[in-house]
Amino acid sequence: MKSILNSFLLILTIFIISCNPTGSSFSPNPEPVIPVEISIGTGMFIFTMNDIDFEVFYHVPSSYTASSKVVFAMHGGGRDAEGVRNYMINISNQYNFIVVAPKVSSSDFSLGDGYILGNVYVDGDNPSTNTLKNENEWSFSIIEPIFDSINISLSLINEKYNLFGYSAGAQFVQRFLLFKPNARIDKVVVGAAGWYTVPDYSTPFPYGLNNSILMSTNINSLLMKNLFIQVGALDNDPNSYNLRHNEYADAQGLNRVTRAIYFYNFAQSIGESNNYNFNWSLHILPEIGHNFGPLAENACDLMFN
Repeated sequence: MKSILNSFLLILTIFIISCNPTGSSFSPNPEPVIPVEISIGTGMFIFTMNDIDFEVFYHVPSSYTASSKVVFAMHGGGRDAEGVRNYMINISNQYNFIVVAPKVSSSDFSLGDGYILGNVYVDGDNPSTNTLKNENEWSFSIIEPIFDSINISLSLINEKYNLFGYSAGAQFVQRFLLFKPNARIDKVVVGAAGWYTVPDYSTPFPYGLNNSILMSTNINSLLMKNLFIQVGALDNDPNSYNLRHNEYADAQGLNRVTRAIYFYNFAQSIGESNNYNFNWSLHILPEIGHNFGPLAENACDLMFN
């Protein structure tokens, strides 16, 4: 009887692991999809997850249809989600997409561990299995359920969304791709990130994948994503506010331009050496500094042209 019980427990364990492998990411939201108060025009609704209320700013063009694309726009370190939404209203009308700008508030999520590193670890600079948080606590985990709620509320038929992040938001977006590899993303724009998590198994997290649950990352799948990396050509100040400097960050370069080039070239080299499909592109915008507006406009041009 004991051997039968042990066999049953072993089979059950294998089944559970196979359903939720380490490093897997998006699993369908177990909670029922709840409609949100969103309609044609400009507004804000509250989305509650894990007992945290997120302000979600949006604009729905008057000409939207069931096939209109949802574009998530992630704010920078200033947490001005409303300002992000406001700037993108005209672009939203031009391309007939629904802009959604969630606010990841500083009162609930610190800039480093909580926002740009997704609230995955208690201390993202020193990851360990003991400090790994539940996935429903990750700030990364708000995107997919918000998308579901908007889809059902507006009767949309698009099964994928686009994702754009600027500055700190770009770091959020870049790592979102790593921690949520099965998310329903179509196109992604990473704009003016301060530094990156490179797809390198030997470099420690958060600068690479080592010593983290990202060791199971499928790099081939990652490089197949429709990813646009953008940065202003004048965003080259090594002393820019909040720009991180240490051994690993500076190995990527001393400013946002050189770091964007490093990140792109590193990934491209991996793709070429392993014969992977490589769908990333690098866009350096002339005469542009660390400026949200021109990058947002260029991001939408990249996504819709």
